[in-house]
Amino acid sequence: MEAVEDIVIVGAGIAGLATALGLHRLGIRSLVLESSDGLRTTGFTLMTQTNAWRALDVVSISELLQRQHSQLFGRGHEIRCVQRRTLLETLANELPSSTVRYSSKVVSIEESGYLKLVHLSDGSILKAKVLIGCDGVNSAVAKWLGFKKPSFAGRSAIRGCEYYEQGHNFEPKSFRYFGEGVRSGVIPCNDKSIYWFFTFSSSSQSEYLYFLRYELAFGKC
Repeated sequence: MEAVEDIVIVGAGIAGLATALGLHRLGIRSLVLESSDGLRTTGFTLMTQTNAWRALDVVSISELLQRQHSQLFGRGHEIRCVQRRTLLETLANELPSSTVRYSSKVVSIEESGYLKLVHLSDGSILKAKVLIGCDGVNSAVAKWLGFKKPSFAGRSAIRGCEYYEQGHNFEPKSFRYFGEGVRSGVIPCNDKSIYWFFTFSSSSQSEYLYFLRYELAFGKC
């Protein structure tokens, strides 16, 4: 089967959904292709500052998110620790239900005149007038464009969120600790949720996996 779409966005993550919502606010329809069978809400938080809130205000979701996340102490800036799941679900809920097509993995892309032929894993083909890649690290669009493969940055991280039914006692500010190539911290998202992280320099990805196995084995993670 072949279908023609004006704008196809690959990837229903933050970038893909925000792009689709921005177009929707302008009255422009787009189709978002997502390889998984549902919205991928894994991940933890984003530190959103003044410029980010201006962008969220443009797509009319800033107030919804502000009500769910505490403002942190800052130097005249609006800083909040926004949970990724909440951000994704808010973006998705503001879009028409037909915008995101799940279980639509892109396997290859080719050009046909002014159109891009987007081949999906189910054998169907989409003809896109405009193709936008928002499909993350192992991007099919980036591969088609000839971008370099991602490389190891030399830092590894362990992250998580904790929920306190009765609330926590942390002040609304960022608690961070540095030393010997290690960074760690705790940041409240709201009155009941906190985000924590631990990052460190490592010479290889295998060193990170060894460290993670050690932490899990001894119950420190």
